[in-house]
Amino acid sequence: MRINTALKSFFAVAVLGFVACNNSRDYKDNSRATGWDLTGKDGMMKYQTDYEGQKTGPGLVFIEGGTFTMGRVQDDVMHDWNNTPTQQHVQSFYMDETEVTNRMYLQYLDWLKLTFPPTEEKYKNIYVGALPDTLVWRNRLGYNETMTNNYLRHPAYQNYPVVGVNWIQATEFSKWRTNRVNQLLLEQEEYTAEGARFQTDANSTFDTETYINAPTKTYGGNDSLIRGRNSDRLTQVVKEDTIHKYVQRKDGVLLPEYRLPTEAEWEYAALGMSSVREYNQYRGRKKYPWDGQYTRSGSRKTSGDQLANFKQGDGDYGGIAGWSDDGADITAEIKSYAPNDYGLYDMAGNVSEWVADVYRPIVDDEFNDFNYYRGNVYTKNSIGQDGTVEVLTPDNIAYDTLSNGSIVARGLPGEIKKEPVTREDTYLRTQFTESDNRDFRDGDKASGRYYREQGDIEDESKRMYNSPKHRVSVMQDSTGNSSLDRQYDTSSERTTLIDNEVRVYKGGSWRDRAYWLDPAQRRYFPQDMATDDIGFRNAMSRVGSKSQKGKRARD
Repeated sequence: MRINTALKSFFAVAVLGFVACNNSRDYKDNSRATGWDLTGKDGMMKYQTDYEGQKTGPGLVFIEGGTFTMGRVQDDVMHDWNNTPTQQHVQSFYMDETEVTNRMYLQYLDWLKLTFPPTEEKYKNIYVGALPDTLVWRNRLGYNETMTNNYLRHPAYQNYPVVGVNWIQATEFSKWRTNRVNQLLLEQEEYTAEGARFQTDANSTFDTETYINAPTKTYGGNDSLIRGRNSDRLTQVVKEDTIHKYVQRKDGVLLPEYRLPTEAEWEYAALGMSSVREYNQYRGRKKYPWDGQYTRSGSRKTSGDQLANFKQGDGDYGGIAGWSDDGADITAEIKSYAPNDYGLYDMAGNVSEWVADVYRPIVDDEFNDFNYYRGNVYTKNSIGQDGTVEVLTPDNIAYDTLSNGSIVARGLPGEIKKEPVTREDTYLRTQFTESDNRDFRDGDKASGRYYREQGDIEDESKRMYNSPKHRVSVMQDSTGNSSLDRQYDTSSERTTLIDNEVRVYKGGSWRDRAYWLDPAQRRYFPQDMATDDIGFRNAMSRVGSKSQKGKRARD
């Protein structure tokens, strides 16, 4: 009896052990669905099975997402009622450690000049349209010509934040930065030829989305540049046919796009709430990116020093020279002040910063409270007659004529041509029905439903925001020469400056009083205009896990 009992116990333990081993089987290289090998052996499917997580892109720091109260913490002295507190949750993301500097932006301009020589008429507006407006420094009752002539290009200002850049130019810089970073990554991993990034011209540029969707159309179709030494590692032989496989999203090599941060992301990152966290709640709310209610340091070593670059009073942009001076008359060099808890510099003062959102007085948290963003305009890739994506060439560059008459390129050669999402594309979808969602649920009854007349003709009387409509048109004479006809909206019945072309900017600047240093404060400005106190920094979405490291016990 004892032997049988012992045998039963032995077999029970063995069975449990077998089941446990089977359940804990390492599926790293095998499919949990089929058990098949996923490493590409024997001509089968190949996947990235040893991915170690998203790399941090150049210039970025990681911001772990979470919940926070977005909105006002001070009295609403402006009485504009545009930042009522709401509870929001932000997904993990990355953000630039500092603002984009003059030197960073000059690299963009020099690349454009080399790739699309402005001496050629068909490329002229690409470079000219990207130039910052250096005349923003001029004041009719002030002498600022030194900044007008030197601020952008002089090496003394190379590590100062770039200004005079409008929102559209900032977004185009972000696209350029994405492509240059991914271009270098592919070359460093030897998936493209060594030095490929130096051998481009207007007919052989690199674009990340083009490479993913139609790799043979990058670099002008030059296969010697597209494929590097490690390309053979991506090549598979399936059923005796060789498939030349290029890097795809599933390989985890390419980074997501650099972009402007959303307003929620920017405010969350600026607050750096980790210093007032107690387990799963906040002990209080912060007025500034640093701890405390004052703009001067309370530390023993730096007592009395200013914690940001801002205007302290009428005619006082830095204080009395010496001990109490904030070290800057205009903008300050990056990293002149201590970072916040996330390691981000100048999230208050120095320059205000563009964010991605279209401005509306109300943040509609009743409709969404996760990764809130107003400004979605959904597009799709244009498909050519050959059934593949349509790539822009030097002969069909996409331009925008701005309200001030400036011409900017919105689609460079090598990029995929985009087109709006149609009603057929969104048929029976529940989450969106329109391509342009900038004015979705604006707040009044008409815009919350459908405010256009039959035939999609907009009725001016039904516009919620009747901002001025200045119009710029291109006129051609009998000889074929073109000129711009600028028409001002002189109506005296306009009641607002808000429309779908104004964007939020945050953070306070060297021109602002301390009130605007509060990360919750929000203002707006036309997206195609620039000032001497608005700059920008980039963000990047986090793909995969919320945190970079596993949770650990608190110290």
